[in-house]
Amino acid sequence: MKKFILILSVCLLVMSAHSQDISQLTAQCAANAGDVMYLKDFVVKLDQGTPGGAPPTARFALLLSKNVVYRFSICTAPNSAGEAILQLFDGSTMIVSTFISSTGKEFPFFDFKCQKSAVYHVFISFKEGKAGEGVGIMSYVKKL
Repeated sequence: MKKFILILSVCLLVMSAHSQDISQLTAQCAANAGDVMYLKDFVVKLDQGTPGGAPPTARFALLLSKNVVYRFSICTAPNSAGEAILQLFDGSTMIVSTFISSTGKEFPFFDFKCQKSAVYHVFISFKEGKAGEGVGIMSYVKKL
């Protein structure tokens, strides 16, 4: 019985430490977004993709309001093999991304001026389909 309690305690301690790491990453990422109002976070942990296959991707649906500027930020956990990428889609059309593949340029965040109230989708993946852990943050910037 003591052995069982010890194993259970160690498991709970490890899970608690992991939760604290993600909470700290979320708080840090939200703080790095600047002088904006935090609205929502998107915590992701993805396994490595298969060679030649599409990279594993987390998808989140959002209802965004017309005439509002939103800021989307992305932060990668220090222990991740891959760098996190956040993309915003309207239907099947990508609107904007934190990574521009044609230039290799990365951005920690982007602002989105919503032109129509609708359901949008946030996709988070990791470069080259690598395994990774990270958090995306959606913030309110201003009303137009």
